[in-house]
Amino acid sequence: MSKKMLCGLMAPVLVLMVVSPAMAAEAGLELKMAALGMLKYAAIAAGFGLGFAAGLCGIGQGMSIKAAMEGIARNPEASGKITVGMIIGLAMIEALTIYMLVVALIILFTDPFKAVHILIG
Repeated sequence: MSKKMLCGLMAPVLVLMVVSPAMAAEAGLELKMAALGMLKYAAIAAGFGLGFAAGLCGIGQGMSIKAAMEGIARNPEASGKITVGMIIGLAMIEALTIYMLVVALIILFTDPFKAVHILIG
């Protein structure tokens, strides 16, 4: 192999070695800006979702308690059965809000750019 051919093969490799960190730094800055923008929208989505879920679950719980109290007022002997059913229903309604809390936390704390972070290094 001649020296010219060896230099011809080594030149692109050396250029890539020199240019690669600079390109990675630019991509890293763009990635950080994109992640910051994504976090902003994730926080808005989590806040609206959790507020919407909590508000509707609160309305559902109020309607459930209202119906249970009306049932007890009409038939006081059935108050034990009505109360048990109401408590189970309230627990299931409350579970919906807790599920939304879990989804909101997942939205806030997952890193959608994790694969890109691994590739850049």
